[in-house]
Amino acid sequence: MKRVASLYLPHWSIDRVVRAERRASPPPDAPPAAPVLPPHPAGRVTGWRPGARWAKGERAVAPTPVTHHAPPLVTVTRNGSRIEIAAASPAAVALGIAPGMALTQARASVPALDVRDADPDGDRADLERVAVALARRWTPIVAISDPDGLFLDLTGTAHLHGGEERMARRIARLLARLGFTARIAIADTTGAAWAMARFPSPSPGSRAVVRRTAGEDHTVLAIPPAAQRVALAPLPVAALRLDAEALELLDRLGVETIGELLVMPRAPLVRRFGGAIVRRLDQATGAAAEPIVAIAPPQPIAVERRFAEPILTAEAIDHWLGGLTGELAATLASAGLGARALLFVASRVDHQAQVLRIGFARATRDAAHIHRLIARRIEEIDPGYGIDALALHIRRAEPLGPQALGTALAERQAPDLAPLVDTLANRIGHARLWRQRPVESDVPERAAAAIPALDPPDDDAARLALDDVRRLDARAPDHPWHPRWPRPARLLHRPERLDHVLAELPDQPPRRFTWRGEQHQVVRGDGPERITGEWWRRGAERDAVRDYFRVEDEAGRRFWLFRRGDGVRPETGDLLWFIHGTFG
Repeated sequence: MKRVASLYLPHWSIDRVVRAERRASPPPDAPPAAPVLPPHPAGRVTGWRPGARWAKGERAVAPTPVTHHAPPLVTVTRNGSRIEIAAASPAAVALGIAPGMALTQARASVPALDVRDADPDGDRADLERVAVALARRWTPIVAISDPDGLFLDLTGTAHLHGGEERMARRIARLLARLGFTARIAIADTTGAAWAMARFPSPSPGSRAVVRRTAGEDHTVLAIPPAAQRVALAPLPVAALRLDAEALELLDRLGVETIGELLVMPRAPLVRRFGGAIVRRLDQATGAAAEPIVAIAPPQPIAVERRFAEPILTAEAIDHWLGGLTGELAATLASAGLGARALLFVASRVDHQAQVLRIGFARATRDAAHIHRLIARRIEEIDPGYGIDALALHIRRAEPLGPQALGTALAERQAPDLAPLVDTLANRIGHARLWRQRPVESDVPERAAAAIPALDPPDDDAARLALDDVRRLDARAPDHPWHPRWPRPARLLHRPERLDHVLAELPDQPPRRFTWRGEQHQVVRGDGPERITGEWWRRGAERDAVRDYFRVEDEAGRRFWLFRRGDGVRPETGDLLWFIHGTFG
């Protein structure tokens, strides 16, 4: 027997906005994330925690907890000259704001309204990604029902996940962890499941199971087999997915529920309303079939060669690799994609696989370039007793349109550095090839960010609108790093605490310190350079202070040290010393 689930995400657009903002800027009382910075060309600089554990001073002076009340959130879209509400959060709905209302009217009733632009394309793309994830993990047949819902065919798959209701609850909990509110209904037909998910009116023909997850009520409604007529009878006619004109006509005639339509003769219904209402009734009750157009998850791209006799030499591997790369390039071209990462797999006769990982700085489907990169590393393959299969698997791909015929078509064209970057990256490792861009921040670990080697530099001026008043400022932009206070060539992965520090408070550099078991006697020092915490990021940085010093020991080695605290006020830090980097 066929069983279908309708997954309804009532606040899909709003939940997407809230989730994106939480990921971009966590609340002040949340633990900081740990961005990873790649190594500096003159040394190794890896990422470490924002504020560099500003402190352990947090333990002594705990910040005052602040309760944040988010204003009602809505998304808006333009309809001609009218700006209207596209979606509203539950808080906004409770204040009388509904989709379709004019933004001016909503602002008049709720002045503190938080307004964001609607992103229907992004909503659709994310919903398709959710559908693909569900199709790969839960059931192979998943279809998009509308902009905020999905159909899942549970036939033959529910028993693999503990039954229908348990499977639905697990999906709801999964979405709750991702920040989305879900409502799921299960029935014999797509029409009945869709209606119960959006109009969850308990009736003798349905049983409700309510689960509370992450502070939200996630409802799972299951209609027993062959009971959809009884379950649908008390629901409003809007649950039949009718157009606005038919709903308005039924309302004028006083028809309010599906049960009233079910007892009416079919012939007068068809003559007065056409076949749409009867067709929706038959689809909801199971008298007429309604096919599900499933989303097909993208299949991974791979090409393979198997051999009747094992091969052992590098020349043989290189020969067959040429044919594989050509076939892979043709497959990528037909799919409109370019490879960013792939695996070259050599399967031995003893069932051991030799794998080479190849990455590209830019999407490509140049067979000769791919062949060159892999051929340079063929010596890393151990053939053992022989190789009976070679394969290329695409691990990551990006859309790639038509490519230019060559540099001869252009008089002056900048050289393409992608082949050079690919060659270097595959020899020394992808994590070590990067570019650094400055970021406007006084905190050292936040003053630089890693970007891919081929990314163009940011051009903030190009993103300004034509009528933006900032275009009137003709001054050159300030450099994010002040030249008076140079930064060391090498920053440590995280600041390391110093022992046996002898220093005069509050403004003198240390006279001696011990680092990694070695004592250093300071002969010269410069500072302090005072850096205060960025209070708008974290509450713990409101009073935090670092005093940085550049010092040189008797062996001529120069270090970048800081003291946590200003030496006067105890709330600024606990006066512990740390080393943050080295010069030269």
